[in-house]
Amino acid sequence: MTITFVSEAEYELHGVRLPDWSSRSFCVFDLEGTGIHFETECITQIGAVFVDEGEDRAAESFESLVRSPKPIPQAIERLTGISNEAMAGAPEFPDAYERFRRFVGNAVLVTQAGYEYDVPMLEKHCHRYGLPMFDNVVLDTKALFTNIHPDIPDVVSTDFLIRYYGIDASGFKRHDALGDCRLIAAIFRHIAKEYEERSFRERVIDGLRVKRFRIPGMYRAEGTGD
Repeated sequence: MTITFVSEAEYELHGVRLPDWSSRSFCVFDLEGTGIHFETECITQIGAVFVDEGEDRAAESFESLVRSPKPIPQAIERLTGISNEAMAGAPEFPDAYERFRRFVGNAVLVTQAGYEYDVPMLEKHCHRYGLPMFDNVVLDTKALFTNIHPDIPDVVSTDFLIRYYGIDASGFKRHDALGDCRLIAAIFRHIAKEYEERSFRERVIDGLRVKRFRIPGMYRAEGTGD
């Protein structure tokens, strides 16, 4: 799989092989960070939850803070609830990442907007600490949705998908890695159902253009990311 950022507004996908939905184990993962620009920001939290037979296996979830070498901006503290004080007792990335890898095993990983944030953020941290990047298949709900709805002009944000599928998001803790994982799992079940109904099995996504997320004003104003 290759991801090419063709502009600030789009990226292009090549070689994304879709698995047989009925024969694989899927695990949603999500990161929180000090900001939205993966090139300059640091991970503060990793969450993951398995998806099985249409239900979250709540007992099979993973969550860990990650000690950031970079201070968390106040706006991000307010958004995520993760404080700089909490960082003092948090494990460093190598420890949290190793436990995350053991948890997910060889499952197909699922993200939302992960091709443009979570995956490159993890790659950067693995390079920094001299750790191997996982080789699991990674599916992005945003790209999966765009693949079967190419004529929809909207940026496929989490909020867009919530509205599109009529999901009640009131019970999910937003901007929390594990809470967002559970919400993304609900979104993924709807998308997987569409793929099943359309018989999109064992196909390769190639040359797909996907609209990138827009940077919220709070980050531009404060010069932070996320």
